[in-house]
Amino acid sequence: MTARITSLRTYDVRFPTSRELDGSDAMNPDPDYSAAYVIVRTDHADGHEGHGFAFTIGRGNDIQTTAIAALEPYVVGRPLDATLDDLGGIWREMVHDSQLRWLGPEKGVMHMAISAVVNALWDLRAKRAGKPVWKLLADLTPEQVVDLVDFRYLTDALTPGEALEILRRAAPGKARREAALLEHGYPGYTTTPGWLGYDDAKLARLCKEAVAEGFTQIKLKVGADLGDDVRRMAIAREAVGPGVRIAVDANQRWDVGEAIAWVRELARFDPWWVEEPTSPDDVLGHATIARAISPVRVATGEHVQNRVVFKQLLQTGAISYLQLDAARVAGVNENVAILLLAAKFGVPVCPHAGGVGLCELVQHLSMFDFVAVSGAMENRVIEFVDHLHEHFIHPVTMRNGNYVAPRSAGFSAMLHARTLTDYAYPDGPVWTGRGPS
Repeated sequence: MTARITSLRTYDVRFPTSRELDGSDAMNPDPDYSAAYVIVRTDHADGHEGHGFAFTIGRGNDIQTTAIAALEPYVVGRPLDATLDDLGGIWREMVHDSQLRWLGPEKGVMHMAISAVVNALWDLRAKRAGKPVWKLLADLTPEQVVDLVDFRYLTDALTPGEALEILRRAAPGKARREAALLEHGYPGYTTTPGWLGYDDAKLARLCKEAVAEGFTQIKLKVGADLGDDVRRMAIAREAVGPGVRIAVDANQRWDVGEAIAWVRELARFDPWWVEEPTSPDDVLGHATIARAISPVRVATGEHVQNRVVFKQLLQTGAISYLQLDAARVAGVNENVAILLLAAKFGVPVCPHAGGVGLCELVQHLSMFDFVAVSGAMENRVIEFVDHLHEHFIHPVTMRNGNYVAPRSAGFSAMLHARTLTDYAYPDGPVWTGRGPS
C-alpha cells in the first residue's frame, strides 16, 4: 500500500519577547517573536513528521497560519515517496499556481506560507533519510540540486548550465570541507548585545560577554536617534576593542539621503556593514547608498521577498553581503537558487537569523553552501541571537563563537510539544496569565 501524506496542521505560537524588549529595533519597538507553525503527518509506519514555520513578530500570525492552512489541498493525499523525491516539482506547483500568484506574485503572506510547507517537507525528507538537511543537500548530485531550482526570471544572470558548473567545480573538495565543518563548525556573529531597547549598562555588559564567548563580530540596532546611536556605538567600541567587527542594522528606517548622512556620522567607529539601510524593495537606493558610504559595506536580505530582487541587488552591485532568510522566500528550493546566484557574483552569504527558530534553520543553508556551492567560509558569518532556543528539540549549539554542525536528522525545526501548548495564542497559559506548564 502506498504511503501518503495525511494531514497538515497549523499552530499559532507566540513568545512575549516584548516584555524584556528582546528583538527591539528602530522599526519594531515591541516585537513578540512568533512562529506560524505547521506539522505535516503521514500514514507511513516510521512515524516521521515534517515541521516548519513562518516567522512573524506577533500580530498577523493568525493570518499567516490561515495562509499555511490554505495549502492543505496541495499536500494532503499525495503519495509520500513520490512527493519527497520531487520537491522541485511541488515547489513549482504551489508557486506557479495562477490564483496563488495573483496574491503576490511570489511575495508576501502566501509566499511565506509556501516556505513553511516546503521547509516542513524538507524536514520530513531529511528525517526519513537519517540526515540533517545540510548533509542531505550536500550529498545530492549537481544535477539533482539544479533540478530543485526554478530558473524563470534568472537566466539573464544565472543559467542552469552555469549553476551546474558552480556545483561541479565545488564537488572535488566536498569531503574535505565537510570534515572541516564537522571539526571546527561555522563562524557566527551575535546580535544579542545590540537590541535598541537595552540600556547602556546592559549593552556594555553583553558586548564584553560576546567577546569572551569567542565572537569576533557583533551587531547593533540603529536608526531611531542619531545622538543615541553615536553614544551606543562609542560604548560598544570601547567594550569590544578595535579588533572586533561591529555591524549596524537600521531595519529599513531611512530614506536614501538620510542613510548616507547617518552612516557617515557613524563611520568614525568603523562599522563593518550597515544592514537594511532603506526599503528592501529599493534596489537602486541600495546601490546609491553603497557607492556613497564605501568603504562601509551594505548588507540586506531578511525582507527581500524573492530570488528576483536578490538577482537585481547582485547585478547592480548594491550589496557586499547577502543576508538570505530561511523563512521569507519560498523555502529551501528558492534559497538554493539564491546561494547559486551569490556564488556566481562572488558575494558572501551571511544569513539573517534574528528571530525564533531562524538560527536553527539557516545554519543548514550556510553549511550546505560551504560544502557544496561556494566552497568558501571567508568573510561569511551566520547571525546568532541567544533567545528561545530552549523551545527546540534540537537547538543550535555554539562553541567559541562558531555554530556546531547539526548531526540530528531533519531541519532542526521541531518545537517541544509543551511549547506548542504553553505558547499557543491566545488561549495558552503564557497568554492567559496562568504561566507555562
